[in-house]
Amino acid sequence: MCGITGWVSFDRDLTAESTALHAMTETMACRGPDDRGTWAEGPAALGHRRLAIIDLPGGRQPMSVRTPEGAVALVYSGETYNFTELRRELTDRGHEFTTDSDTEVVLHGYLEWGDAVAERLNGMYAFAVWDGRHGRLVMIRDRMGIKPFYYHPTPDGVLFGSEPKAILANPLARPRVALDGLRELFTLVKTPGHAVWDGMHEVEPGTVVTVDRTGLRTRVYWRLETRPHTDDRDTTIATVRSLLDDIVRRQLVADVPRCTLLSGGLDSSAMTALAARQLAEHGEKVRSFAVDFVGQADNFVADELRGTPDTPFVHDVARLARTDHQDIVLDAQALADPAVREKVIRARDLPAGFGDMDTSLLLLFRAIRDQSTVALSGESADEVFGGYLQFFDEDVRRADTFPWLVHFGRHFGDDSDVLRPDLAKTLDLEGYIADGYRTAVSGIHRLDGESDFEYRMRRICHLHLTRFVRALLDRKDRMSMAVGLEVRVPFCDHRLVEYVYNTPWSLKSFDGREKSLLREATADLLPRSVYERVKSPYPSTQDPRYARALQDQVKDLLTRPSHPVFDLVDRERVRQAAERDTPVSTQVGRRGLERALDLAQWLDLYNPELTLN
Repeated sequence: MCGITGWVSFDRDLTAESTALHAMTETMACRGPDDRGTWAEGPAALGHRRLAIIDLPGGRQPMSVRTPEGAVALVYSGETYNFTELRRELTDRGHEFTTDSDTEVVLHGYLEWGDAVAERLNGMYAFAVWDGRHGRLVMIRDRMGIKPFYYHPTPDGVLFGSEPKAILANPLARPRVALDGLRELFTLVKTPGHAVWDGMHEVEPGTVVTVDRTGLRTRVYWRLETRPHTDDRDTTIATVRSLLDDIVRRQLVADVPRCTLLSGGLDSSAMTALAARQLAEHGEKVRSFAVDFVGQADNFVADELRGTPDTPFVHDVARLARTDHQDIVLDAQALADPAVREKVIRARDLPAGFGDMDTSLLLLFRAIRDQSTVALSGESADEVFGGYLQFFDEDVRRADTFPWLVHFGRHFGDDSDVLRPDLAKTLDLEGYIADGYRTAVSGIHRLDGESDFEYRMRRICHLHLTRFVRALLDRKDRMSMAVGLEVRVPFCDHRLVEYVYNTPWSLKSFDGREKSLLREATADLLPRSVYERVKSPYPSTQDPRYARALQDQVKDLLTRPSHPVFDLVDRERVRQAAERDTPVSTQVGRRGLERALDLAQWLDLYNPELTLN
């Protein structure tokens, strides 16, 4: 896991541009605290910050090979879980290796198969290859979009990086955001390829982007496709278990301390129990970590989203799986700390709007990083197996829009409520969402003979796997890499995603509950309490002191009426929320306060040029 960046300029010699390259590379220091490296030759310059996970002494980057036709150089971020098999195959084909790293396997894989190496990789990755033999840059991103990857075309080439901040460090890129960028910020539709910043794009998941003197081309090497599912229930459950066993075994490979993120829900509990069983075969214990809030377990108040606190379930799993467990308990002061908010915004490059769920995740990861370098997460199981409440909501099933927006609107209100009315009218978020939805569902293939209901559920599943999950994966990556922690996501293995996506909804929910296949596939590993537990989202603090701290910070913001945040948010709405006599202890009532503070922090840090008309 690392941070990558680079610059290709066909009209200049970039060996003379070391200052800009170093500035771009150093923005990735948090992603790669262990080492740094740069490489430049002619029109190409590459930068790398390393978090050492595999082959600690031998995996330095950029990594290059000199051929008679020119140099081939690579910067790589992520992990390739099948690198040992690929290494054997490449060795049989005559390749010689000088390290034990997966990076060198990917480089030699490119030398052997070109950009078709992407189809052979199992993992999470974003990498760029400068191919001096053909004068081209090749950028490749993993199938599910686990690792972030951005690029910015220039008049004579391209800038790229793991995060926008790397690109924005180059003088050719300006921090500008137009109306469509603001629409992305306030809609949670995750338009493929959209990067919010003007002139910048995401390398889309499952895509190869090639840049040479003739221009830029893209090739999709993987997409989520519809296929018939012919396995019966027992076979399907057994296949899911077999895949999970293989996936977790592969993702436990590391030369540094590992752990699991344990929430007490079905996803993280199953993953932790699998990891514990596999490590026990080698006489090892798995470390597990959970987040909690001061007083929450004793004073928890159930609501429509969260019916139970996590901690009792976490401890049930830790006891049964015999993990070396630790609760990371956070207080309101830490969650509301403006310095933590600043860290979150810097990590994400945007005011993403997840409030205390972002700050708590960052603080959790920071505490874990003191003891482990790699963590396995249950992220994405809800999207894969059908775990969210909205999958079972008849209003959501009938709605012709992104399903999570119906559900979120009911529980959290409209994200545009905080905006100035004139800006909200200009943005027309409702129209933007409608256009995005029509585009998103237009390419979802329907099986011959598939019922209307099954096709509706297929569309809901597809949207979660190709839109919603990408927002959560980006959040997980940014918060973890901000503290130099690698988080792996076993449920995003493309083999599992493809298989479960194509099981009919009647099989995904055969017992009338969420995630039926996952529950039965891991039933032998789970405490009964977790087996029976109803889905509960990532936790959020209920401490009224957190809300009061937000109110105080917003009151301070209101004393600066010329702050540019008031070009975006409705000052009167924000004032009313800040002066409310009884602080609201739920996410619903705090959302506007958090949004205003996030936006103000972002404007202070990035000073973006905003086009509001």
